[in-house]
Amino acid sequence: MPAGTDSKHDAPVEVRTEGLGKSFGDRVVLRGVGVEVAAGEIVAIVGASGSGKTVLLDLIIGLLNPSEGRVLVADHSRRGAPLVDPATLDDDEFDAVRRHWAVVFQRNALFSGSVYENIALLLREHEVADEAEIERRARAALAACALDVDDVLHKDRDNLSGGMAKRVAIARAIALDPIVIFYDEPTTGLDPVVSGGIHELIWNLHHTARADGARRTTLVITHDRELLRRLAPRVIMLHQGGVCYDGPYEGFGRADCPPAREYLEVMPALHARPTPG
Repeated sequence: MPAGTDSKHDAPVEVRTEGLGKSFGDRVVLRGVGVEVAAGEIVAIVGASGSGKTVLLDLIIGLLNPSEGRVLVADHSRRGAPLVDPATLDDDEFDAVRRHWAVVFQRNALFSGSVYENIALLLREHEVADEAEIERRARAALAACALDVDDVLHKDRDNLSGGMAKRVAIARAIALDPIVIFYDEPTTGLDPVVSGGIHELIWNLHHTARADGARRTTLVITHDRELLRRLAPRVIMLHQGGVCYDGPYEGFGRADCPPAREYLEVMPALHARPTPG
């Protein structure tokens, strides 16, 4: 199998973990986790509270370092997007990798100030210097997120509703035209109507071609059973530090994984409130 190719999907690999483990003192959160995410996939990572979902995401995006094993990610700054180990990269090299990612955090991570400044700052950090181009991208991203651009562009963060703040956080992420989008609990705490709009938005963004025609890859950490039903993603369930299920949504809960069936029953309660990974 050529490096960077996933034989199961016959597509380039965006993320691969090999024997990945993470401990905090004596508490082992993940042990021996090996998963692959191929280009163009929608993958949902699920599991009970404390199962390590957000820890796995933080390891993939480099916010945490593994206790054992390694993470490999596609480096789209290089020809052929080879898989690289972030632990072997210096800051500039890893920044080049992350330029092709977008992360939507559970609590949105919007800073104080206007919607426009939230989007513009990120674009400036990625060396988009022309203010006219920054405004064009900001407007296009907000429109793609089904927001009234003229109404929201200069609105202060503190005046946004929960659903609107989530859409702004997603707009800020997609203004970079990312290849990979990571979502951490994108609908937790939102009412069903607003959540339904976010489901549709995630689906539409995943299937909207990038400017260069590259396929997007989407990875979602979630407790949202309805999101699973509507997106029908590949599901990876974490349980007792490892992978309990890895397969299509249609088989989730029917496979030989009793914890999956139990988890499906309690998902609505978990989704109703913010919870640790």
